Amino acid sequence: MAFPIIEAPTVEHHATGFGVGIANPRLSWRFLTSDDTVKGWEQTAYEIEISRSSKSLETYKVTSNKSVLVPWPSQPLKSREIVQIRVRAYGNSHDVTDWSPWRTVESALLARNDWTAVPIASPEHTQSESPLRPIRFRKAFHLGNEAIDRARLYITSLGVYRAFINGHQIGGQCMAPGWTSYKHRLNYQLYDVAPLLNPNGPNVIAIEVGEGWYATRLGFKGGRRQLYGDRLAALAQLEVQIRNEEPNLSISTDSTWTCCSSAIIKSEIYDGEVYDVREEDLNWNMPTLETDKAPWDPVQGLAFPTATLVAPDAPPVRVTEEIKPVQVFETPAGKTVVDFGQNLVGRLRIGSLNKPSGTKVILTHAEVLEHGELGTRPLRHAACTDEVIFSGTELQDWSPQYTFHGFRYVQVDGWTAEDPDLLTNLTALVLHTDMARTGWFSCSHPMVNQLHNNAWWSMRGNFLSIPTDCPQRDERLGWTGDIQIFTPSASFLYNTAGMLGDWLKDVAAEQLLERDGCVPPFVVPNVISEKLWPHLPQAIWDDVVVLTPWDLYRSYGDTDILRRQYSSMLAWIDRGIRRGPDGLWDSTLWQLGDWLDPTAPPIEPGDARTNGTLVADAYLIHVTATMSKVSAVLGETADATRFQADAQTLKTHFQAKYIAHSGLLVGDTQTALSLAIMFDLFPTPSQKKTAANRLVELVRLAKFRVATGFAGTPIITHALTKTGHAQIAYRMLQEKNCPSWMYPITMGATTVWERWDSMLPDGTINPGEMTSFNHYALGSIINWLHSSVGGVTPLSPGWKEIRVAPIPGGTVTSAEVVYQTAYGRLECEWKVVGGRFEMELVVPANSRALVVLPEGEGESDA
Repeated sequence: MAFPIIEAPTVEHHATGFGVGIANPRLSWRFLTSDDTVKGWEQTAYEIEISRSSKSLETYKVTSNKSVLVPWPSQPLKSREIVQIRVRAYGNSHDVTDWSPWRTVESALLARNDWTAVPIASPEHTQSESPLRPIRFRKAFHLGNEAIDRARLYITSLGVYRAFINGHQIGGQCMAPGWTSYKHRLNYQLYDVAPLLNPNGPNVIAIEVGEGWYATRLGFKGGRRQLYGDRLAALAQLEVQIRNEEPNLSISTDSTWTCCSSAIIKSEIYDGEVYDVREEDLNWNMPTLETDKAPWDPVQGLAFPTATLVAPDAPPVRVTEEIKPVQVFETPAGKTVVDFGQNLVGRLRIGSLNKPSGTKVILTHAEVLEHGELGTRPLRHAACTDEVIFSGTELQDWSPQYTFHGFRYVQVDGWTAEDPDLLTNLTALVLHTDMARTGWFSCSHPMVNQLHNNAWWSMRGNFLSIPTDCPQRDERLGWTGDIQIFTPSASFLYNTAGMLGDWLKDVAAEQLLERDGCVPPFVVPNVISEKLWPHLPQAIWDDVVVLTPWDLYRSYGDTDILRRQYSSMLAWIDRGIRRGPDGLWDSTLWQLGDWLDPTAPPIEPGDARTNGTLVADAYLIHVTATMSKVSAVLGETADATRFQADAQTLKTHFQAKYIAHSGLLVGDTQTALSLAIMFDLFPTPSQKKTAANRLVELVRLAKFRVATGFAGTPIITHALTKTGHAQIAYRMLQEKNCPSWMYPITMGATTVWERWDSMLPDGTINPGEMTSFNHYALGSIINWLHSSVGGVTPLSPGWKEIRVAPIPGGTVTSAEVVYQTAYGRLECEWKVVGGRFEMELVVPANSRALVVLPEGEGESDA
């Protein structure tokens, strides 16, 4: 019998195991096989070997079928410790696999007193409402001609940074250390820098810090500056180990460093970057500094941050793809515009350009054209413009460093016909948090594939350090409602456990440590003024504290996410929700509800046809029932019983308030009916059937066009499918008239729009102020593509047990879905040939699938 092959184990949700921030990391391993000879193979025990430098090899054997997030078996890791780990598994026939490859795990700085560095800033400090100019820091040192065994740089900043050793940039990260709730949590990074050091000569460590999210203008309607601080600072600790001893040389940020202003005049998230080549000193980060540029001054030390320094599980933001332009054209107004063929998030790179001193090249970014000209009105107060001021020398491989833009089109001013070709000399650099891709979907319908591709691109563009609502205008904030409805889709496309798990820590921190401790902010990190947007409890948005941890648990089987967020959940459901006498929502409180209903006027996006309180009440029952499940998983039996009873009581009140004896709802809309169906709110099966028939009737009356917003869109196709009307769902999916999922594609969309009619059929941008062309929320339909068209869903948390039940329909004659579960690769491919349904399925080892075919049921093991 063949045995599955085991990949090198992973730790927690960490991408590499380098820089793990906890002392007892859990371990996971995947099985690699598509061989039928291992069908039915299941792990019965596992063995872990750990090699630690101070001890002999440690071996631990455990009888268990668990291979995901198993407990750390050894003594806790110490700060800076490096260990080697490998694993093998025993099967149900007492067979044993080969050992996996070794995984190197290195812990970060696990205690605050591991830090000897202090933050350093420029001595110049003036109160100003203007952007803060980026600052450069440097420190020269020698290593004494000793061989280097190990060198690590631990670094963060108040702002966003780039770091260099001897002129070489460290790491491939962008916008580091990322955006967190800076008052509570501050990320830091760990780098192996030994290859960059010169043991026999001079060395220099150099750091440049820009505003980033820390001090830039944030928020809509003009926003506010310097929300977290008005000093840009670096905090770094370089530790060099010589001759296999404890780190015996430390270069830490302190008063011995020097600083000067950057050649980047300003760099803002919304408005872009200005770079003056005339002020550049190309040797500023080199060991030998000979310059007639800005003088280097002593630095000023600042107090150590009160926030917790965190080595995150989340991967960093990186350039993940490069895209060349597809065309350059002149607009009716005579402007030169470059088209990259794809709405994306990132920056431009200029390959090579030389212009006379003082000449400016200005790059203005936008997502769409309007009547042939750059469509900048949806950007509101964001300039989205980068500017280079030339010096008369050649500029090579330049891109802005501390900003990003959402764009497909770039207007170029100052680039004449005599200059190098724009098509060959400009490149778009795609930026996003570099999560591991885990899910793929395709089918026989090209427009459905484009829809899925658009949602994928929108996720990429809006998962940039935090999950944002849009990546281009003066917003780009972590709206809780958007990610709450999109998490199931997101966690299929990518491994989001690290990123969303870290973000949820900020959600809990801002909820529990600020304000009343009960109601989560609308956006996390929270930058919205109470005067601008009153902080009132809201269903769907604030429900993120319960539903998103549960969705992550369903995807990854990680009970620690639930345990860590449990106090946040309890605070919200027990004290945060504003209730009426019957325990349902207070009906006098305005709810965002079915936000962006297609009938909502451009200036009233919350004016939905479905009553907001009804939406909130339905969600409350769902959230309460979910809390019962969460409590049960955590062994909180009293809470589980309490919430189960509460959910039933609330359901009874909902039925009395909204459901007629026939099964029809007071709120006779697609959203209301879909919510009641999906959350099982009907007293009897006959009432549910009546509601399902009414939902079909409303869909037909709407001519299969979408009539739902934030609340209804993620679930309407699921509701139709759940009640036996999958073909109606297919018909809705394939409708091309506005509003529909296909309408934007007929208009050339390459990402998901915020509004169903963000662009009108005549090519005019929606007149509303809130119109984004890159907004993943309404792309949550792809969860139905994965689960119903592709046919795969988890039966148990973490996908150890899988339901495979594809439903053919519409004009779709074949589909393929692939998902990299925590156990291995799941593949399902089906097609209809001559009226006959055919399916091929690959199930990972150590997991099991329940297969439901269109003709019947069966079971399949790995």
